Amino acid sequence: MKIIDKINKELKSDKIFYSFEYFPPKTETGKQNLYFKLEKMGKLEPLFIDVTWGAGGSTSDLTMEICSNTQNILSLESQMHLTCTNIDEDVLKQTLETAKENNIRNILALRGDPSIGSDHWEASDQNFKYAIDLVKYIRKNYGDYFGISVAGYPEGHPQGDYKSDLNFLKQKVDAGADFVITQLFYDVDLFLKFHDDCRAIGINCPILPGILPIVNYDNFKKLTEFCKIKIPEYILADLEPIKNDDKKVAEYGIQLSIKMCQKLIDNNINYLHLYTLNRESSCVKIIEGLDLTKDLHEKRAFPWKPRIGSDENVRPIFWNNTIEYYLQRTSDWEKFPNGRWGSIHESQYGEIQDYHLFSISLGSVENKRAMWGEVKSLTDVAQVFIDFLNFNIKYIPWCDNLANETSVINNKLVELNKKGYFTINSQPNVNGMPSNHPDGWGGSNGYLYQKAYLELFASKDRLDDILSGIDTERFSYCAVNKKGDIITNCEGATIAVTWGIFPNTEIIQPTIVDYESFLIWKEDAFNLWLTEWATIYDKKSPSHKLIQEIHDNFYLVFFVDNHYIDGDIFDLF
Repeated sequence: MKIIDKINKELKSDKIFYSFEYFPPKTETGKQNLYFKLEKMGKLEPLFIDVTWGAGGSTSDLTMEICSNTQNILSLESQMHLTCTNIDEDVLKQTLETAKENNIRNILALRGDPSIGSDHWEASDQNFKYAIDLVKYIRKNYGDYFGISVAGYPEGHPQGDYKSDLNFLKQKVDAGADFVITQLFYDVDLFLKFHDDCRAIGINCPILPGILPIVNYDNFKKLTEFCKIKIPEYILADLEPIKNDDKKVAEYGIQLSIKMCQKLIDNNINYLHLYTLNRESSCVKIIEGLDLTKDLHEKRAFPWKPRIGSDENVRPIFWNNTIEYYLQRTSDWEKFPNGRWGSIHESQYGEIQDYHLFSISLGSVENKRAMWGEVKSLTDVAQVFIDFLNFNIKYIPWCDNLANETSVINNKLVELNKKGYFTINSQPNVNGMPSNHPDGWGGSNGYLYQKAYLELFASKDRLDDILSGIDTERFSYCAVNKKGDIITNCEGATIAVTWGIFPNTEIIQPTIVDYESFLIWKEDAFNLWLTEWATIYDKKSPSHKLIQEIHDNFYLVFFVDNHYIDGDIFDLF
């Protein structure tokens, strides 16, 4: 979807919206950390995110890769920066065609910085000297397919003057740009004057103010001097006594940004664009400080993020924490279940040829060994799961981010892992929670319900211990090992485990437990023992042997507690 269409829709509602900007990291570890942050910050429901294009196109492939993954896997509307530096028509056409192939529909057109190693800007193609040339080319060759934004400079471009720059901006908008994102600033009055001056000369499109939280004094000084940004005297005075204390500077930067944003909002600027510098904490605290998280339930259609541009509204719970595998397996579906799951059979799921196609849970071998250690016993393995639940490590192969709702059962999950049951997915029971709860979804005036769900790996002995006394009328369960041996009391069943009731609509059932889908998921779940864990050890090591034995002999099990009103799924244990 084009961002301008989303902006126009938001403007009708009078709600405040925000967007986040990121840059491509230089290392593989940095890229993985960025994906972690993108997933977590995505839960704040930004209207869109954008990704920069390195100097001279130096990060063009990585920028495209990140935008493709955020658009298609993390379901974040993504805007790709594109510059004139080192570009000609062939490269530009190829870039835009690749963007189309990856469902990227939004471009921020810029002249760009000089090439790496150069101290001045020089066009490599005289047809593409300025951002307006990109705007004209895109509109001429792609019509309205792409949404286009351009940069605005509240204090004038560093290499130009204010009045001329305003006229250049109007030319870019007249050529087809949909909206403007401004350079950073720290004097809100200057932005408001710029906004009024734009309106006075007929620039009537949305103008998004660029907000960069201060996190380090030296970097702040260098950047503002390079960009020729005016700093109000009170900010310099406030920073002077704390400039050598990064923690205090960062906290000051957060509070300053909150005050700036609030002043913008008070002056009817309902949109904010945050330059994250790939940092999570500052931007999250700014959004929270502005009290903008209270309306997240309005922005969440479901408890999971649907594909952009699709009408799907129901999914199996199994892939909740490894969504990329579900998206890959269903990538060829022409229609998605809508309203009810229906009769989806195993044969309708595609194959996964490469378990490294994309994963925000992937990390380097060194990082994983540092987190998980050399496991030599089942107790060691259990400790890895416990460390994850206690936030001592970032991820396990099946999950990289605990849902907020997990906090109410976290202690019980820890105890379960201590007993040798390795938990990988869960949800607590919910009975009539208002949909405007911080963990809510679907909008206001609704009530939400959940059956408690547990998914884990267990040895055959421990599984037998549970099943020997299970109440088969209360609990639905299915256990399967790698070989395909199945033990279940719900063969062929589809069970709604999350549903919502809203005025003037049918009951919404976005999350289900489906027997056929579980047998597909078990392939992914078991493979992760080997592709993500065993491979970090030497094949002849005790650690590798132990993980292989778990893979070969343990059962993957789910339990659903049908007593959602007052049941406790942990009664099983």
